[in-house]
Amino acid sequence: MTIGQAAFAASGLNRAAHLRQSELDSDQVLAFWRGKVALTGSAPDLRPLWLPASHPVFTSASEPPVFLGDDDGVLRHARDLSSWVPDGVAPSVGAFFDPSVQHHPELPDTAGFYELRGVMTALAARDAELVATAKALLGWHQSHRYCAACGQPSSPAEGGWMRLCPSCETRHFPRTDPVVIMLVTHGNDLLLGRSPHWPEGMYSLLAGFVEPGETLEAAVAREVLEEAGIEVGPVRYISCQPWPFPTSLMVGMAAEATTREITLDPAELDDAVWLSREDVLAATAGQHPKIKPARQGAIARTLIEEWLAGRIGEGK
Repeated sequence: MTIGQAAFAASGLNRAAHLRQSELDSDQVLAFWRGKVALTGSAPDLRPLWLPASHPVFTSASEPPVFLGDDDGVLRHARDLSSWVPDGVAPSVGAFFDPSVQHHPELPDTAGFYELRGVMTALAARDAELVATAKALLGWHQSHRYCAACGQPSSPAEGGWMRLCPSCETRHFPRTDPVVIMLVTHGNDLLLGRSPHWPEGMYSLLAGFVEPGETLEAAVAREVLEEAGIEVGPVRYISCQPWPFPTSLMVGMAAEATTREITLDPAELDDAVWLSREDVLAATAGQHPKIKPARQGAIARTLIEEWLAGRIGEGK
């Protein structure tokens, strides 16, 4: 099935794994600060700010750049600058969505560090894939500085695609967490829910992490039953999306509910509702009195729009 493309979908980037063990010089390095990416321009025309490796902004970096790939003959890297302390940090930094923009004194006035959730649809497909790869990889380095086998500090290796423990020689590799996100329907109705920490009015498709020893289909059935008390029939794969918040792969699935009564797990959901196709259309258009549209660029929005267009449904 071909469906609309969500943000961060494959753009054909050559990951060039054969170059990861080489010492690569690069004049194309992308800076990150606390998970936020350095972009230049103004919305909706934003693009990554690629800098030479010798740029003074990187003097505060504590670890080497990570290699992202061969972008049509240009070797791309990224580097973390989280040790930099700006003058005043907005209270929204680190929140679910951070609209603030930080400006580094060594960067042009047109550049700033942006929260990726807010700008992902403004980026070209190749830029979005590069930024998502960099954000996920740098986030993994931030949270895996110590060897899980012996507890000693580990060091980046192979262009940032591995961490090596110099004490016990254990090798650690970046992880990706599979998450199922479910388009659950019952006739003309769609099941939507909201997490307790989400902004007011934000609803989306139910989602959850795949557990060890579990198939995607079983994860869908378990998560929907656990979170909303709804049972589902056969489950189908639709599409997927890399989601670097921090290192997930969102696996879009579709299922038809066999029960309708909602029983919430309050630890997982603040609310869940069945919405008719007409109400979902109003919400997607920003015209629903209670429910805001799903975020542009997220696979949830893509799945919902495909369902509204009749391209996803029972037997399709």
